[in-house]
Amino acid sequence: MAKNKLFQDFPPISTDTWKEKIIQDLKGADYEKKLVWKTDEGFDVQPFYREEDLDLPQKDVLPGDFPFVRSNEAKGNEWLVRQDVVVDNIQKANEKLLDIRMKGVDSFGLIFKNGKVPDESEVEQLLKNIRADYMELNFSCDDPYTIIQIIDCLAKKYNRELEKVKGSLEYCPLSRCSANGHFYVSKEKDFNTLSKLFHTGSHLPNFQLVTINGTIFKNAGAGIVSELAFTMAMAADYLTYLTDKGHDIDEITPRFRLHFGVSGDYFMEIAKFRAARYLWSKMANAYGLNDANAAKVRIHASNASWNKTLYDPYVNMLRTTTESMSAILGGVHSLSVLPFNEVFEQPTPFSERIARNQQLILKGESFFDKVADPASGSYYIENLTAELIQHAWELFLEVDEKGGYYEAFRQGFIQKKVHKEAQKKYMDIAMRKQSILGTNQYPNTSEHISDRPSKIHVNAEKNEVEILKPCRGAEAFEEIRLKTDAFSKDHPRPKTWMFTYGNLAMRKARAQFAGNFFGCAGFEVVDNLGFPTIEKGIQAAKEAKPEIVVICSSDEEYADIAIPVYEALKDQSVVVLAGYPKELVDQFKTAGLVHFIHIKSNVLEELSNYQQLIGIE
Repeated sequence: MAKNKLFQDFPPISTDTWKEKIIQDLKGADYEKKLVWKTDEGFDVQPFYREEDLDLPQKDVLPGDFPFVRSNEAKGNEWLVRQDVVVDNIQKANEKLLDIRMKGVDSFGLIFKNGKVPDESEVEQLLKNIRADYMELNFSCDDPYTIIQIIDCLAKKYNRELEKVKGSLEYCPLSRCSANGHFYVSKEKDFNTLSKLFHTGSHLPNFQLVTINGTIFKNAGAGIVSELAFTMAMAADYLTYLTDKGHDIDEITPRFRLHFGVSGDYFMEIAKFRAARYLWSKMANAYGLNDANAAKVRIHASNASWNKTLYDPYVNMLRTTTESMSAILGGVHSLSVLPFNEVFEQPTPFSERIARNQQLILKGESFFDKVADPASGSYYIENLTAELIQHAWELFLEVDEKGGYYEAFRQGFIQKKVHKEAQKKYMDIAMRKQSILGTNQYPNTSEHISDRPSKIHVNAEKNEVEILKPCRGAEAFEEIRLKTDAFSKDHPRPKTWMFTYGNLAMRKARAQFAGNFFGCAGFEVVDNLGFPTIEKGIQAAKEAKPEIVVICSSDEEYADIAIPVYEALKDQSVVVLAGYPKELVDQFKTAGLVHFIHIKSNVLEELSNYQQLIGIE
């Protein structure tokens, strides 16, 4: 009875009623412009969702059921903690593997660079005292065919149960071509190697023979829809080739792995991994699957370098933590966390330890491994998942109409799409519509460096086609700040001096804005409590002799003080006005006061301009 009375007291309210109330509270502001999020992914996100918005294709799917949008498993969310190790010295690498195995790692990424292909004795030594049926082994090598033969031989030599040997080959000819401009050998020979791998690796049923590397899109600045669509398009090229060669679709699909980068768009990234499983399952089923379980795909995730920074690098730890949460809640099979200093130096034992422990805390203390698909039922995430599925599938079909991934890449379609999305992100960062904490917002102005280069190097070889170039959103701001730090080795650090006067609230707000603005260039920021008269402020500025003076007051007071302050200080400093009073701008420009900073400024262009004005080249 009490329950029924409660529902009588709180009758259901329709969506239209909620919307009417919101519009009323907006007091004339446009609902669409104010509250509807126009995403970079090509669809709108509403300010609220209700149960009626759950009329979605994945609504009634349970964890472990086709198309596996919720999870590959019916219970739990167990994932493997992976750490990648570059193998330069076999013995030292083995020692490191044994060490990190005891520190919570249960998946190894074994990376052989510069064309190095180990022989059987080297792999045996590398894996000394490591059980291939207990640890997951993932190999990155230019000759995967040799690796799979070695693993098969060693597993039999040590009498391991072959179905318990788990791992993968980081082999993806199309992503290799996309990022480097050329295949391992040639398209024909690389694809033939695919077929050979599936013949030779048939004895290792839980070893993935192809890892489709979708990280190249994320790290080149692509959006999530493009990342999903292009990764699936690469997969379709492989599936078509292999089935045309006579391989059974039910046997080859479980031998694929997807590798995605994960970045800072928290809820969208959760939805991405759910959408990826759905898209893969539906695509694989279109090839004529007989066993629904063959449509399960293992997904490996690693943190994208796109949003990582040189300055304030410990913030990278926060980024990789929330990104890891997205990947785990999205249901990945394995995860490798990027050490916070990876983008500018070789990871240290400390940074690798922090990266491992981020996962271990999420697993052992936050219990992220206990619940299958914890995002299920969230009206918001379910709708994001459905939108990503729809838009990624539409883009996938567009690529398919062009002849598949490789043909679309040869035509430049893939590159143009990714470049356009990256440029949009760069502009949003320059305009501070998108924040990179510590770089274009709230910089640590006491941090000064001049010899910390980014480790990301663009392939300078001449290629037949344009490649997807790895980049970071913060690089342009970092270049400006590195210039200031280099300049300050031999000169006093440039000062930005706040001429604060008048209205307390406005002068404080604009001084904080200006300090944040110029701090992004590495300038020394000198704030002031406020001057009782402009004459005292002018006198103090002349004594300080800063390179830049920023006038901070209210628009009303600017009418009286801006030009006198400018006239008094223009010969010793660059004078800047914080704000943009439209009624006064023409008058100020006529008088020679032409520098303004405000929320619509292109911060990147403005800072570069001020560097030139004060002699930093």
